[in-house]
Amino acid sequence: MQRTITLAAAASVIALGATGAHAGTLGRPCTSAAESQYLTPDQLQVKAEAQGYTVRRVKVAEACGEIYALDKDGAKVELFVDPTNGNIIGKN
Repeated sequence: MQRTITLAAAASVIALGATGAHAGTLGRPCTSAAESQYLTPDQLQVKAEAQGYTVRRVKVAEACGEIYALDKDGAKVELFVDPTNGNIIGKN
């Protein structure tokens, strides 16, 4: 019985760890376009701000724009955007 509980607890920790590993990424590319077609970080910032976000930081990683911002209510959000047009693909 003790071993079963220990194994179940270990499985839970592993599952949570795997979920947490993707918290900072979308887990898939936002575009298949060439990097030469990407907007600049400043252009991505302007597009997010036009939608009411207060942008703190912008980066492009793994074919996906990542924008760290505050939403209209002041809550922290991470936006995943298509770097070729700034369209929001997902958010955390």
